[in-house]
Amino acid sequence: MELSIYHQPSPWYYLLANPALFSYLPTPENHVNWSETPESHIYSADLPGVRKEEIKLEVEDSRYLIIRTEAINESTQPAKSFSRKFRLPGGIDIEGISAGFEDGVLTVTVPRAFRRRGFFIDPEDVPERLQVLARAA
Repeated sequence: MELSIYHQPSPWYYLLANPALFSYLPTPENHVNWSETPESHIYSADLPGVRKEEIKLEVEDSRYLIIRTEAINESTQPAKSFSRKFRLPGGIDIEGISAGFEDGVLTVTVPRAFRRRGFFIDPEDVPERLQVLARAA
């Protein structure tokens, strides 16, 4: 006796996967790509049609990175409404944050703050003969 299990997808699967009904790929409007390197965290956002002057970056409470668009003056509107807020990871250099905007892509680089976790003893600083100051009991 042979046992065969066949799973048939729901009819909704065929309706929602039909490219004739949905010819575009649904992507979020405010999608920001985050990547990590040993030296930094990199946030990149695709902002087509937005001018460099309309982009505002803020660091709030040394914990949050805010990327948004705003009008240059009261009479205009930005080309695209965009606002995202990210919690920054620990161990970063707030003063070293940099941003670039090229071909409609905003790239924000948040460098890591490297701290030495030990100390270094220079062999030249050690006397030739060490004196014992206390003996263990």
